[in-house]
Amino acid sequence: MSLTAAQPALLVLADGTTYSGFSFGATGTTLGEVVFNTGMTGYQEVLTDPSYRGQIITFTYPELGNTGVNLEDEESNAPHAKGAIARNICDRPSNWRSTQSLPDYLKQHNVVGIYGIDTRSLTRKLRSVGAMNGAISTDVLDPSELLEQVQDAPSMAGLNLVKEVTTPEVYEWSEVTDKEWEFSPTALPDGLELLTVVALDFGIKRNILRRLASYGCRVVVVPADTPADEILKHNPDGIFLSNGPGDPAANLDGIATTKALLEAQKPVFGICMGHQILGLSLGAETFKLKFGHRGLNQPAGLKQKIEITSQNHGFAIAADSLPDTSVEVTHLNLNDQTIAGLRHKTLPLFSVQYHPEASPGPHDADYLFEEFVKAMREGR
Repeated sequence: MSLTAAQPALLVLADGTTYSGFSFGATGTTLGEVVFNTGMTGYQEVLTDPSYRGQIITFTYPELGNTGVNLEDEESNAPHAKGAIARNICDRPSNWRSTQSLPDYLKQHNVVGIYGIDTRSLTRKLRSVGAMNGAISTDVLDPSELLEQVQDAPSMAGLNLVKEVTTPEVYEWSEVTDKEWEFSPTALPDGLELLTVVALDFGIKRNILRRLASYGCRVVVVPADTPADEILKHNPDGIFLSNGPGDPAANLDGIATTKALLEAQKPVFGICMGHQILGLSLGAETFKLKFGHRGLNQPAGLKQKIEITSQNHGFAIAADSLPDTSVEVTHLNLNDQTIAGLRHKTLPLFSVQYHPEASPGPHDADYLFEEFVKAMREGR
């Protein structure tokens, strides 16, 4: 994309730091929490991940858009990020799967972007000071005027964004990642029957649903505010708690529902926000991380075993708040020693802070879906 032909754009952070660049995608003004993602691939999956609701994403990889976008790589039906920040942008993609350029895609979905800025400087700022609110604008190019708008934006702490991304109605999911499988009991090995999983949608990614279906599950997705008794009417073999945006402690409906579901003693598996919701329902507390974990190569593990994981979260469970007698830590984030996984000592409940479905990212942790299926079959 030609810098000389591009429209000027401005990025202003809540501490007054200003970056001048050029516009890509939609024009206008957008406000949100500015965070950074260190992944070297998967920008389309990142932008369409509902967990990024309310956030402006800084991509540390130096150029976006080379492979364009396509319908197959979307993690939801549209981008959820409030904005995108890049060093360089390619508006002429080269990939056999591409159906549209990234700038055109963002323009279609009214997502404002800025490029041509020093994303290394910005990332170092966010690492040292912490994630903070900011704004991108093509209309307001006066830094002091744009800063006033940023200062009026709400903090991510205490913000419940789940209601903005959850499904409005119940639906079933059948698409798989392993194409040789068919969604029918006769396709399962050894004549095993399909398992029914009810997934609470706090902002679920499609590849999570694909992985569950690939392991022989009939997946029923329900809105985040669905009461426990309505969920149990589906006679589930297991309960899945999905990823999602915002402050997990503000998701009071999800916490209350999960507490009620624990009494049914069904297997429960949580990912990302689902991990935090499970921890909160067991009596733990959460806190906001300085700049979060967002990328594809986060090491997680315990007792000499390490998994390279895909992560996207800004909150974590406080280690000193876990009930020692009933819950054990199964994984730590090995960069900062925060809790990355937990398991109940007597009940079939477990969760991880990272994304074992890894879209994008490594597949080291895919075995967790198999463990969930094993727990459900044993429960039968």
